[in-house]
Amino acid sequence: MTAERITAAFPTATYRLQLQPGFPFPAAEAAVPYLASLGVSHLHLSPVLEAVPGSTHGYDVVDHARVRAELGGEEGLRALARTAREHGLGLVVDIVPNHMAMSPRHNHALWEVLREGPSSPYARWFDVDWEAQGGQLLVPVLGGPVGEVLGQLAVDGDVLRYHEHAFPLREGTADLPLPELLDAQWYRPVWWRLARTELNYRRFFSISELIGVRVEDPEVFEATHAKILQLLHEGVVDGLRVDHPDGLADPDGYLARLHEATGGRWTVVEKILADGERLPAGWPVAGTTGYDALRQVDGLFTDPVGAGELLDGYRRFAAPQTDRGGDWAATVRRAAYKVLTHELAAETDRLTRAATRACATSPDPALRDRAPWALRIALEELLVRMRVYRPYTSGDAAAVVTERAAEEARSAFVVPEEGGAVDVVRGLLLAGGDGPGPAEFRTRFAQTSSALRAKSVEDTAFYRYVPLLSATEVGGAPGSPGVSPDGFHAYCARVQRDWPLTGTVVTTHDTKRSADVRAALAVLTECSERWADVLTEVTRDGAAVPDAQLAWAAWQTVFGLGPAAPERVQGALLKHVREAGLYTSWTEQEPPYEEAVASFVAAGPCGAPGERVAAFRASLAAHVRANVLGTALVHLTMPGVPDVYQGTEGEFRALVDPDNRRPVSFPPEHPGEKDAVTAAALRLRARRPGVFGATATYAPLTAEGPAAAHCLAFARSGDVVTAVTRLSLRLAAAGGWRDTVLPLPPGRWADVLAPEREFTGHARVAELFEGLPVALLERVVGGGDENDGH
Repeated sequence: MTAERITAAFPTATYRLQLQPGFPFPAAEAAVPYLASLGVSHLHLSPVLEAVPGSTHGYDVVDHARVRAELGGEEGLRALARTAREHGLGLVVDIVPNHMAMSPRHNHALWEVLREGPSSPYARWFDVDWEAQGGQLLVPVLGGPVGEVLGQLAVDGDVLRYHEHAFPLREGTADLPLPELLDAQWYRPVWWRLARTELNYRRFFSISELIGVRVEDPEVFEATHAKILQLLHEGVVDGLRVDHPDGLADPDGYLARLHEATGGRWTVVEKILADGERLPAGWPVAGTTGYDALRQVDGLFTDPVGAGELLDGYRRFAAPQTDRGGDWAATVRRAAYKVLTHELAAETDRLTRAATRACATSPDPALRDRAPWALRIALEELLVRMRVYRPYTSGDAAAVVTERAAEEARSAFVVPEEGGAVDVVRGLLLAGGDGPGPAEFRTRFAQTSSALRAKSVEDTAFYRYVPLLSATEVGGAPGSPGVSPDGFHAYCARVQRDWPLTGTVVTTHDTKRSADVRAALAVLTECSERWADVLTEVTRDGAAVPDAQLAWAAWQTVFGLGPAAPERVQGALLKHVREAGLYTSWTEQEPPYEEAVASFVAAGPCGAPGERVAAFRASLAAHVRANVLGTALVHLTMPGVPDVYQGTEGEFRALVDPDNRRPVSFPPEHPGEKDAVTAAALRLRARRPGVFGATATYAPLTAEGPAAAHCLAFARSGDVVTAVTRLSLRLAAAGGWRDTVLPLPPGRWADVLAPEREFTGHARVAELFEGLPVALLERVVGGGDENDGH
């Protein structure tokens, strides 16, 4: 959308705080003076509404009408807002429209639905298929089949209890024998394993503890947004981050309603864009939360040739297992099949029922006669070929459910004539069709597609395809991880033109590795042969390897992370193998394999061989530094509104959550170079908002000379120049900067990072990067148009 549609003041930069019981509103309030001095304009808060007690993230909302008591309640939030205002800061908050916690004893609305069934006024809140499972909502909490755990269920007054779980009893059922009582309720507690195949409510991805909410219903929207809107209109909150809009039935309608209700406040959406995908132009938002920017920034510091060499090295290293993670497209396809038939089997069943109903209402006999099994195969074959998260309308379905995908899907049928089911499904998506059946089908297809993409790519394939771990990041493109300077400039020009107030990030609570870890890993693309030699050394007499894929990932993990407590590495790699789901998983754990992984990690990456990796990392410290500082400066000065994740203004080396949610100190205990670069860039943004804002300009600057490709530079609004070093190890091997120069726009330019240094005309890059591998230049007022060199 255009910037004019954002009617309220927009941030110049935000700072993300992870609120939790151990870091509540008063702790955030105490950090305000430091954060204000850093140069950000707004604090970006994780969800603030009432959540499951003890939640460390807040995305498991249980009450939209209350600010979370464990954080300090509404008065604590208002106190934080007042203190922030006194220091010139506003607040942006995370909202979660897609789901709530499946925790009846904490979620009052859900409690009422379980007690009263579909006649409850709250029944419209939740996305439940009441026609399935005999009209009972399945609650997957039991530790085994109901017959085996029946003795652990107990009636307590008008409540049914199972360990820490509590459920309401339907009126008049308390005195029934347990088997009859279970049949008489509007719900049925079942073995948690049945969530895979029999669940009849929409979840967040495959997380049964989070139940989908129907915010497409105007009454549900109003009830679930009233408190947030009140806080917005009373000036406590200034902007919003919308969590996972792709899970909604109608993202377009939801965002339009939200835009109207907020009065056009600055709002960004957590939309993951595939490589080359564009944000829907009609969405009334400022843009995305910034994972598309992350992919661009990371790609700048990745050598595509070296990435290919690492892939070749990985295939040799794991020769017997090249079918598991040696080809990106194949890895994604296999992961998608696995997720559809396992984690999302219940969702696939529901989608098939929707397709069957849509066909049944058609006047065309050929559609009415389609067998459900054929429709299911067609759906699976089309879904696994989706290259984006979802279509949004029947109009854009043709672009994402392509004829090529349909042709491939038809070939999956043993009997060619049955392949016509693919055309039926595609026709329902593209042509739309009248009536509730086709409309329901289109909605279910989009929601299932979204869940599948997230689970198969981010939560499975990213843990199976391991040649370069820094490329397996949210929004990333592991199959083509490098981004050329021209490609980056084109992206930035497009963002400045179309979405100038979009969010940008390089580290978040969802990133699998922090930006600094990924920056270190990217250096391996510049020295793949040396890395191969290191691996040969550490594996020659090392610990027993449970599988080569895991070993490759483990050695890269300790290289990227650097010195760290062994338990952090162990925790991340245990999560890695469970998410990959090749030998163990969260639901089908294999203790012998997991014990072998733990033994290998302790004796290898976290043992004596790991010291060799640490020494190799230390030998590359200058190049890691160049990537770390370059990533930070590019992120903070490129088009968009940068979001700084807590603690990342300085060195921040973290792995996947919960490692990246560890508490940080305010102010940092030992500030260093990155802190200084970050503060300088943020303060410049605060001092010169027009240079970086909605009406700013972006212009690539091209270096000249033998090492020109290693200097990435751009000007913002003709008044600020960013220049960074890329692929510094390759640069050193080629002989350094030599006579390379960077032509600057007319005028005199002072280095914000070293104000005593000034440049004009064609600046020698070796001098520009004399102290740091990055430079941030600001035009000197009244500097004239000298062009006679430095």
